[in-house]
Parts: sequence; C-alpha cells; structure tokens
Amino acid sequence: METHHMDEIHNCVIKLRGNPQKQRDKVYIGCGAGFGGDRPLGALKLLQRVKELNYLVLECLAERTLADRYQVMVSGGDGYDSRISEWMRLLLPFALDRGVCIITNMGAMDPSGAQGKVLEIASSLGLSVSVGVAHEVSVSKTGSRSSNEKSHSMEGGISTYLGAAPIVECLEKHQPNVVITSRVADAALFLAPMVYELGWNWDNLELLAQGSLAGHLLECGCQLTGGYFMHPGDKYRDISFSRLLDLSHPYAEIRSDGRVCVAKAESSGGVLNFNTCAQQLLYEIGDPNAYVTPDVIIDLQNVSFFPSSSCKVLCVGAKPSAGLVPDKLLQLIPKDCGWKGWGEISYGGYECVKRAKAAEFLVRSWLEETFPGITSCVFSYIIGVDSLKGTRVGDDASSPMASDDVRLRMDGLFELKEHAVQFTRDFTALYTNGPAGGGGISVGHKKEIILEKQLVDREQVSWRTAIKRIVTKSNHSRIDHENLPKTPVFQEPVEDVLFSKGDISPAPSGQKIPLYDVAHSRAGDKGNDLNFSIIPHFPPDIERLKLIITLQWVREVVSALHNNSSFLNSDAINKRDKWVKEHVKVEIYEVKGIHSLNIVVRNILDGGVNCSRRIDRHGKTISDLILCQQVVLPP
Repeated sequence: METHHMDEIHNCVIKLRGNPQKQRDKVYIGCGAGFGGDRPLGALKLLQRVKELNYLVLECLAERTLADRYQVMVSGGDGYDSRISEWMRLLLPFALDRGVCIITNMGAMDPSGAQGKVLEIASSLGLSVSVGVAHEVSVSKTGSRSSNEKSHSMEGGISTYLGAAPIVECLEKHQPNVVITSRVADAALFLAPMVYELGWNWDNLELLAQGSLAGHLLECGCQLTGGYFMHPGDKYRDISFSRLLDLSHPYAEIRSDGRVCVAKAESSGGVLNFNTCAQQLLYEIGDPNAYVTPDVIIDLQNVSFFPSSSCKVLCVGAKPSAGLVPDKLLQLIPKDCGWKGWGEISYGGYECVKRAKAAEFLVRSWLEETFPGITSCVFSYIIGVDSLKGTRVGDDASSPMASDDVRLRMDGLFELKEHAVQFTRDFTALYTNGPAGGGGISVGHKKEIILEKQLVDREQVSWRTAIKRIVTKSNHSRIDHENLPKTPVFQEPVEDVLFSKGDISPAPSGQKIPLYDVAHSRAGDKGNDLNFSIIPHFPPDIERLKLIITLQWVREVVSALHNNSSFLNSDAINKRDKWVKEHVKVEIYEVKGIHSLNIVVRNILDGGVNCSRRIDRHGKTISDLILCQQVVLPP
C-alpha cells in the first residue's frame, strides 16, 4: 500500500522555526558519497563499522553532473542520477535495520522521479519505507505551480542552491527513512539534520557556522580521511597502499552546543589528522573570511584542528562572517556553449615528439582548408610531455622534454556541430596521411552546455516537500549479515610516526628546493576559477612562504594553462601573456588558524569543467605542478 502527502510551497526568505525541539544532545552524521562516482561499498562499510550513525549523506551532485543530468533529461532520459538504484539496493536494507536516515541530492533535476525509483526498489526488496523529497519548484507570477513543470523538475533546467530549511521541514513533518533533494548547497545536506536534531534555529549563527564547517569537511567523503592525500614523493604523506585501500568514509559527532569532531571508523586505514583536515578546509573556497552558504556566511580564517586520537579530530573556530546571511542565492542556468570535438593518437620511439608536432600541424592545416579561421578554437598538447600545461618559473617553455612514448591530444570547442565532426574526420585521416608510426586513434564529438551563474533574491526561489510511504506485507528488512561484504580489521599500527609533528623542522634556506619539501597542497575548482592551498609542513615556515608566493609568482606559474599548443613561438607566448594579464586575477589569502595560504586564480580554467578543452578540466593536477616549483627560502 502506498500513501502520498504534498506540503505547501515556501519561498527561501528565512523564517525562524517555531519552538524547535531538541531531539538529542548529539548527532552522528556520516558521508557515504563525496561525488557522483563514489563507491557504494564504502558507504556500506561505514554503516557496518560505525554503530552510532543517525544519518548517512550521499553527496553526488556537482555542476558537471547537474549539466549532464539536464542534457539526458531533455533528450528524454532520467533527470535524476540513475545510480540511485544501485545505491539504494545495497544500502537501504541495512539503513532501515539500523534506523539510519539517508539524505541525498541524487534527485538532481527530477527528485520526484528519484523518489519513485527508490519506492520501486524498496517494493522489490519487500521493504516498508517512507521517502521524502525536498526540492525547488517553479512558480508562476500568479503563485501557481508552473504548467511546464515535469515531474517536479525545474523549469528550463534552472536550479538554485537551496539551504537546509527544506530538508529540516521534511525531517520535522515526516521523519522519513530517505530524503531526496534537488540542487542543495553541499554543506546544507549535513547541516539540516543538525538543525532538526539539536533544536537549532536560523538565528543561532554561531551554531550554524560550526555545523556548516562540519558539513564542508564531510562533503567530499574520503578526501577528509586520506583519499586524494597519499603521495610517495612527500614523506609526510607516503602512506602504504594497504592503508589507502582500507579508507573509511568520514563521519562527524556534533553536539547541541556546536562542538564538532570529525572521525573515521576505529581500526580503519587511511589517515585523519591536522593535514587532511587543513587540505579539505581550503578545498574549493574563495575568500576564507566570507565562505558563502545559503544558511550562513562563514569566517574560516581562525579554524583549527586538534586530533584527540588517530581516528578523531576536534574542529574549532568557525564563526559567522560580518555579512552573516546572504540576501541572494546562487542560481544556475543551462546555456549551449557549442560542440566539442577531440582526437588522440600515440607515437613512440625516435623523434616521436616531432612526429606529434607534424600531426598537429596537418590537422590544423586540413581543418583550415575546409573551414578557414576555426583552428583558433583548438587546443593541443602531448600527453606525457605537457598535457597538464604545467611550467616551472624560468624554464624554456618552447623545449619539450625528451620522451619515447607520447600521445597527441587535440581538443576543440566549436560553434557548429559540422565543425566538430569535420575536426574528427581530419584527425582520423592521420592514419594514412600523417607521420609514421601513429596508432591508437580515438575521436569523438559532443554537444556541451555551461551553467551560467546569477544571484537571485530569496523570495524569487520556491521549494516544497512531499512524502510517499509504501507498506509491504512481506518483511525482508532483516539483514543476512553472513552474506554482507566483510570488513577486514586494519593491521598496521594505529599510531603512525609518519603523521607525528615531532620530527618536523624548518625547511632549509638559501638553496633551491622543491616546494614539496616545504608544504603540501590540494587544488579545487568553482566554475572558471581555480583555488589551491599552500600548507607548510612546519607551520612557522608560512612567514617565509609569504615572501615567495606572490601575485606575480602565481601568475607566471599558471600562465601555461592557456597555451593552445605544445609548440608555441614567441609571438604566441606574448599573445598568451597579454591575455593572462588582462583576464586572469590572482588573490592570496592567509588562513591563520592553520598557518596556510589559499590562492584563488579567477578565469583560468578555459570556461570551467563543462566546456574546458584541457585534459584536466577541473584543474586538480595544479597542486602538484605548484609543488614542483623550485624556491629559495630566505633565512
């Protein structure tokens, strides 16, 4: 039997909760997914290992995946994440057995469609379940729901970053087993159960800041607990393969007074310490003095971390910024940006780089014969030589390194489909018309969209919640624990001297050393902007690093990201440098609580993840290209 209830529509103007009740003194919230390609078995292991969990958040929606879902939806497919079936089939029986509520943004463009799919999965498993949705709705000027709205999806693909309020209402009114959302700010997915369970209100800004800090640290999953951290070239991050294999997804313990501890499962692998927390704190943020979420603007400058064990870290220092709460919300609007066309071919052996150069010359020339003037739309690079567009300050960018195994990639963003198709045809012609020994050609073309951003008043954005329940006669919700994947007990010592600060000393001065010897880093992206952290191994070294990491130094290092070829002449380099000077803005922020720098580079990612012609569309590899730089520290 299925029942359905739909609540009234609200706008996003902040309204205080009426007499909020504290449900418990502390709440345990886990992150089972940090992006759309995460591993469901990792989430299951967290449920198995951490018996205290009250909530499990699956954060699976980024700007790239949202754009992909929109394209699939307008082509007649599902507007929600199709992997929701896989996740729920594995997790739902165990979560119901443990009384853990699952919150996920896998609803994307069609939360109600996702709700129906979860109910279908539950029915097939013989489970009784309640599934709530909390999502944006389109409302006409008369106040009625848009007649163009399909299955609750946002009209025209427009979606807005909602805050925690819709999820809180859903939890408060319906106590669902699962909550599915549309586009919600990542940290708000975690903040919502804190607000509901701990009796917080929307004017408790100090508490909201601490809660949002916890959400920000958790939102990328295992990036907090050792994933995307291990590095054999850095003695402070060189963890074993087995330790990396046995990562624990993170969770947090949040008390009603705002005390936050992030944690990983006992006896698990990975690593959770000051450094992993510091990297994640600065991941994908701009000005740390004003990190904007829909619920509160947070000052992160004085956040710091205090490990209490190898599996638990106390997080302190988040507070509301002077701006307190944003007046406007960030809205994403799909817009066609053209057609991508790309091709790759490998060359090996003697003078393979020169043969790749000849192949690039031919493809550009053939394309120019058919469609004059469009070769400027094409980027090219050699995988194994310069595909990441890294450079070292002072290096001769016109001299590619020697190699006997390279792969040429050319990537164009064209106005018309016929241009992209012609590019792939010309590239394929290298088989019989290009230089010797080329092989492994792959080509493709695809329509691309970008998500344009604008700020809108809160009263212009509406949301609603709804609940559907299904009650089954059979009861298959009891778990056959014998057939669940077994979680091995991690065998390495819990306390690892590798992560002790006792043996860390100042970096040497007066000699050239790689930045690797001084600091570690993580890079992230927001639209067309890049940010990367500089976190010294020895905290007092920050004062010397501030003398090295200048606006000009950063601009020189990242300028190669706008190389449109591996074989630039001096005119092309001058043209690139002129463009960078006119369009690229560098900002450097000191984050005193963790003795670190956050560097933001605006307008550097060739349009951002949805349309960039770079092989690393997100710019994630930039952190190590930065750490490769040779520096001379002053005394």
